[in-house]
Amino acid sequence: MVVAGLGPAGAAASIHLARRGMRVVAVDRSGFPRDKCCGDGLTTDALRRIRRLGVAPGDVASWQPVTEIRLRSPSGRRVELSLPGGGTYATVARRADLDAALVDAARTAGAEVREGCRVVGVEADAASVRLQLQGGEELEAPYVIAADGAWSPVRKLLSGGPATEAYLGDWHALRQYFSGVTGPGAGQLWVWFEPDLLPGYAWSFPLPDGRANVGIGLPRRPGQPVGRLGRLFEDVLRRPHVAAVLGPGAGPEAAVRAWPIPARLAGDNLSAAGGRVLFVGDAARAADPLTGEGVGQAIETAELAVTALAAAGPSAPRRAARRYRGAVARGLSVDHRLAAGLSRLLASERGARGALRAAGASRWSRDNFVRWMFEDYPRALALTPWRWRRGALAGPPAYPG
Repeated sequence: MVVAGLGPAGAAASIHLARRGMRVVAVDRSGFPRDKCCGDGLTTDALRRIRRLGVAPGDVASWQPVTEIRLRSPSGRRVELSLPGGGTYATVARRADLDAALVDAARTAGAEVREGCRVVGVEADAASVRLQLQGGEELEAPYVIAADGAWSPVRKLLSGGPATEAYLGDWHALRQYFSGVTGPGAGQLWVWFEPDLLPGYAWSFPLPDGRANVGIGLPRRPGQPVGRLGRLFEDVLRRPHVAAVLGPGAGPEAAVRAWPIPARLAGDNLSAAGGRVLFVGDAARAADPLTGEGVGQAIETAELAVTALAAAGPSAPRRAARRYRGAVARGLSVDHRLAAGLSRLLASERGARGALRAAGASRWSRDNFVRWMFEDYPRALALTPWRWRRGALAGPPAYPG
């Protein structure tokens, strides 16, 4: 098999394919470690999947477990949440460190990893897919798993041109790394539901050594220039309640970075070339439409794609594509539809205030909301009885101890 792209989705696909005894060649145009624009937050679901891939906390230099979460309503009301003890349910880790650890895990599993290797051509027929690499080499395989991002070069090359360039993502996010953080943000994870960002939000996610990932994310609005978002981010950073969380000595250590968040998961986005190419992660536009989080969703799509093509075999690509689309439709797609509906609820100040008031109403509501928020169980578990199991609402920590 060939895997194009070595972010979390591509690394996960490579690991699972190699564990099944397949020969895997995984290529990425970048060398690792490399910076990746992201909020760097990892949910319980993402962490459980990362653990199954063989990555331990000690493998990731910037690993910062989180137990205390603070949410601020548009009215200024604060909701204080705590994740359970006994292990790790949420973590912040720089994607540069996390992705490099996942690539190392892919090598350990037996995948052949090629860094700095750009795909410049794709051809497919009834029997195989051929990828042309920069420099003239060609790779041929029964399937290609395309994990090459929101603007998937594999998708564009298959379409014969820049047919997908008009797609700019469904959310837009900006982030900046800060150092010298001495306020509550040094150890707590903060989310501000600012009236001018709804249904988006601002965040401060703690990292080791008094550092933090600080940013904003909001739905993309047609015609809205990115420059305006930069000015909005600067204004958010000056707001007293945000500055107080970071502390008086906090300051940026790098430039602001911006990126699109693809959250338009649909069956048509999952396969191409008669099922010979399966798209995963951002290439499948699988990010959560409520939070923008995408690492857990990326790894899940990779797992589903590998299971589908392994079950179908090398000679039945249409069956592989049907199995993959069906698995996504029975779970992740339902979660996405629910999340999109809740995002519409948060689009108004009244809706956001009401949601946070309900979340913080009692100890029971706080404990259950924080586990739902950090995907201790699937977003739409209540609507999908085929995923019910004993203890589903209170799973063990992703990393015990």
